[in-house]
Amino acid sequence: MLDVTRQPSPFSTWFANGIDPADRFGVKDRLDAFTRQVCEIIVGKTEAVKLAVACLLARGHLLIEDIPGVGKTTLSQALARSLALGFQRIQFTSDLLPADILGNSIFDRDEQRFVFHCGPLFSQVVLIDEVNRATAKTQSALLEAMEEYHVSSDGVTYDLPQPFFVIATQNPQHQVGTFPLPESQLDRFLMRIELGVPDRASERAMLLGMDRRDMLKELKPVFSIETLLEIQQNVRKTHTSPALLDYLQDLLDASRQRHSTGLSPRAGLALLHASQAWALLSGRDMVLPEDIQAVGVAVMSHRLGHDIEQPGQSGRTLADALLRSVPVP
Repeated sequence: MLDVTRQPSPFSTWFANGIDPADRFGVKDRLDAFTRQVCEIIVGKTEAVKLAVACLLARGHLLIEDIPGVGKTTLSQALARSLALGFQRIQFTSDLLPADILGNSIFDRDEQRFVFHCGPLFSQVVLIDEVNRATAKTQSALLEAMEEYHVSSDGVTYDLPQPFFVIATQNPQHQVGTFPLPESQLDRFLMRIELGVPDRASERAMLLGMDRRDMLKELKPVFSIETLLEIQQNVRKTHTSPALLDYLQDLLDASRQRHSTGLSPRAGLALLHASQAWALLSGRDMVLPEDIQAVGVAVMSHRLGHDIEQPGQSGRTLADALLRSVPVP
């Protein structure tokens, strides 16, 4: 059986960061209110919205792969507006250059020197629309920013704003004019999710409801940016028992035995941090195997998708099979 011996709650450390430890369930209430508000815009997709929120709390980046028109852009805007975060949208095209997103240095005659002008990437929530329509050169310009939260230009490093959350949308690979994302780029995304079309009842509610653009304008911040940063800092203090870590490493080992490359150490950290965020959303101060299983497909599917050997397989089926086959200690 899994060792669930309780340790001192990491929520007790929140007092020094401005959050009363007695308000542990108050934090959950605020996160629930945040999720509910986004779900009012993206109807019938509670699980996908919760995964997106967990990705944000874990300080990861999100890849959404789906057909046009299912609400990918709307979800991004709803997340940003619900927390009063700065938002920028970058439309990726085949002729886009790295400087178009990172910024460039322009000579200032008054100061007699080159001055760096920040590109649209310098925002708290950045929507990269149709990321796989840009060339590999432009896609690679995101690597440093997504991993290290800064960009370099002309030998100078510029910090990105905090929090920094990249949401990229990707068209299905069979569509015309797409370039496959390299494995190094895919590994920078904490999660990949799909929205899909809503069920009939949810679609009816959307058809009869307000225009989503008008609803977005009426969204109010659920809590402050400072509170979000405090929650992000404390997500990784959510307790993980030795037995829980054994289970996580069993998943990593099994993936490496069954597939040519398997999951990387970065993937292991991603799975751990996403599970901690999911536990926090569930109101717990410790991670359970159920948390790993809840986020496992979203974290592992795009990392295993390049290892498909048989027709009919997908990254999701490989990740799901992995979770089903590895027993919980």
